Amino acid sequence: MALIPQPFDTIDSYIAFFSQEPLPVLKHTVKELQAMLEQEDSINGRTVAALVLSDPMMTLKVLIHIEANRRARQNHDITTIERAIMMMGISPFLRDFADQPTIEGQIAQHPKALVGVLRVISRARRAARYARDWAIVRHDLDVDEVTVAALLSEVTEILCWCFAPTLTQQVYELQRVDRGLRSAVAQRSVFNFSAKELQLALVRHWHLPDLLVSMMDERYIDNARVRTVQLANSLARHTAQGWDNPAIPDDLSAIEKLIHISRENLLARLQVPHESIENLLDAGGDPDRALPQA
Repeated sequence: MALIPQPFDTIDSYIAFFSQEPLPVLKHTVKELQAMLEQEDSINGRTVAALVLSDPMMTLKVLIHIEANRRARQNHDITTIERAIMMMGISPFLRDFADQPTIEGQIAQHPKALVGVLRVISRARRAARYARDWAIVRHDLDVDEVTVAALLSEVTEILCWCFAPTLTQQVYELQRVDRGLRSAVAQRSVFNFSAKELQLALVRHWHLPDLLVSMMDERYIDNARVRTVQLANSLARHTAQGWDNPAIPDDLSAIEKLIHISRENLLARLQVPHESIENLLDAGGDPDRALPQA
């Protein structure tokens, strides 16, 4: 698989590149899928879906595949992984997806990039857990859809680590030097576009379901599902290095407003470390500061 040594000038160039390259997944995912293939008669769809949902890139690949192979008579979008697997059938799914290029193989010569991408994947998983929990509290009509949207919110940064490791390290170096530099500004200075700009362009190019795409789009922040996904992503990012980030109180205030819960109960649901609870209970926050403006 190729790498991007220099930034492209247009979003279309990034779309063309990522569209022609096979998207890698975690080595663990491939290993588990191959093991499932050997015992496919005893595997159920929920088990397979749980594995897929532990890997943002595998989740993305399944949704792209379903959309690319949808039948003409299929007049509704498939927006969850378990439905996608049921539509394909477990045995055909395992045969089609058991052999995939791996993230570890793609960036084997870039050990720092591997550390970076694993951190982003961990962050995406945490965002998905947050979003799922809050969707349950909100009595969302389809919790799985919200979970998938939150999990996919980091796929562009994962792609950049996999295919442009040197450029992505430059972004992080800019932010290390200037701790106040916003991610989008650093990304544009290196890639010419922010990760979110690239993300929306890519998911639309791959024709992911509009329902999922809209939950990743900050322009629809007035929608409670969009706020759920955006706040889950924000809190996961801000807590990546612990619970002392100054932006966290604003996140917590916005989450309290979203799901109508007290600070104390929210901290308990989030399983915040005991040593951080007192400071966060005392810290105020502006809920509007935690949300992108529509």
